[in-house]
Amino acid sequence: MTGTALLLMDLQLSHLAHVPDTYLPHAAHALRAARKAGIPVIHVALQLRSGHTDVHPRNKIFGSLPTHLFTNDDPGAAFHPDVAPQEGELVVFKNRISAFAGNDLRQILHAQDLTHLVLAGVATGGIVLSTVLQAADLDYEITVLSDACADRNPNLHETLLNDVFTRRGRVVTTEEWARTPGFTARLSAPFQRDGTTQER
Repeated sequence: MTGTALLLMDLQLSHLAHVPDTYLPHAAHALRAARKAGIPVIHVALQLRSGHTDVHPRNKIFGSLPTHLFTNDDPGAAFHPDVAPQEGELVVFKNRISAFAGNDLRQILHAQDLTHLVLAGVATGGIVLSTVLQAADLDYEITVLSDACADRNPNLHETLLNDVFTRRGRVVTTEEWARTPGFTARLSAPFQRDGTTQER
C-alpha cells in the first residue's frame, strides 16, 4: 500500500457529541490498524482564529458560530483521547469544511508521495463529502471507511456512501480495509524501530 495515508477528520469532542457512541470504536480500530501496518496517519481538525477573524458573516455554516468555538482555547476542539495523535503523526488544521481548506495538506501529500487517501471522520455530509469531491478532482485514489464515518442524518450518510462516494472511489468497512491483500503484505514487511516498514 505504498503511497497510502489514513486521514482521520474532525474527530474533536464537539463534533463527536453529535454522533452515536457506537461510532468511535470504528475510527479507533482504523487508527490502530494503520499504526500497526506503518501507514502514515494525518489528523485533520477544524481550528479558527481567535474572534473568528477568518470567518465572513455570510458563510452560512461558520458565520453564525459563537466566536469562542473551535479556537485554540476551546476545550471542545480537542481531539478525543481514543483517537488523539501520537508523537510523530501529522496534525493539519483547516478553517472550512474540506480537509484541504486553508492549509498545506496538498503540499504534505505531494512531498510524501501519498496518492491514496483513506478517509474516516465526521460528518459524512460535511468534511468527508467535501474532501472526497476535492480529492477526486485532484486525482487522488480514494477509499472511504464506511463504518468509520458518521452523520447525524443516517439517510444522508447511506445515500452518500452508496450513491456518491462509490462513483469516486472505493467504499469498504474498516475490517475489509484491514484485510485487503496490500494491507496484509505491508504487515508482513520488516519494521524499523520507528514503526515504518523497511520497504516502501
